[in-house]
Amino acid sequence: MSNEDLAHDFSPTIKVYKDGRVERLKGTDRVPPSTQPENGVQSKDVMISQEPGISARIYIPKTTTDSPQTKLPLLIYFHGGGFCIESPFSPAYHSYVNSLVSEANVVAVSVDYRLAPEHPLPAAYDDSWVAIKWVASHFDGNGSEDWLNRFADLQRVFFAGDSAGANITHNMAVKLGCERLVGVKLVGIVLVHPYFWGTEPVGAELTTPEATKERMAGVWRFACPSTSGSDDPLINPAKDSKLGKLGCEKVLVCVAEKDGLKDRGWHYSEILKKSGWNGAVEVIEAKGEAHVFHLFNPICDNAVALQKRIVSFLN
Repeated sequence: MSNEDLAHDFSPTIKVYKDGRVERLKGTDRVPPSTQPENGVQSKDVMISQEPGISARIYIPKTTTDSPQTKLPLLIYFHGGGFCIESPFSPAYHSYVNSLVSEANVVAVSVDYRLAPEHPLPAAYDDSWVAIKWVASHFDGNGSEDWLNRFADLQRVFFAGDSAGANITHNMAVKLGCERLVGVKLVGIVLVHPYFWGTEPVGAELTTPEATKERMAGVWRFACPSTSGSDDPLINPAKDSKLGKLGCEKVLVCVAEKDGLKDRGWHYSEILKKSGWNGAVEVIEAKGEAHVFHLFNPICDNAVALQKRIVSFLN
């Protein structure tokens, strides 16, 4: 098809044609669940909901076979991809969550929410909340998933995600703070290179090229056609009157020096401190790195350092 047939072009991520056809240019590869030979982490896929179709990949570390009586912290992970590409089953995310589970010695649930544009926002938020409620149904050891019943300590829950997944992480923590779930205690959240935006520039955004700003705002409008714009509280936490109700004790924000979203991460920590929320927030910045560098190059020094910091936060 020619460029004249394009309705939206967010190369190198996704293209949508005027006839409605969606072409994902990356993030479609999948790997099966496994037992990792190098670290002993086991994973399996579970259906959370048939209608709508929501699934997840669950991970348990090797220690669960060594000492099955010990309950471990639970990490609920939300993948990135601009709300429109990727899944927990892609090689990068499978490998990443695998290594986190091994190093932090946690149980993990990596959520497969529905993607825009076929399922525009708030579908991803709705699905993520259904997944969290499903996890919460295991608090008394009588849930549908044996691994969660046996190994997960729902009094030590963490949410984490990168990019759009970090946005979901934040919004789920606010929702949990407002609505509460019986038997679940959210200790902390990890936001890696969070996708937040707003009409008022912050930090170095004053000099960001207009085309870059338009793309940042455009991805949001594409994923959430019903939005009021870049000051929608879902994408701009500074505009959220519920920010102070964030339902956890501590927050780790990870930013990267060469990421166009960097200043939003720093700004988030500042507005959080002024919101009336009484937890602790910390920001760490990876020098010389770009957006989600750790997924593309997980063994570089900065990725290893980032992993160490997240692991110590989870522990």
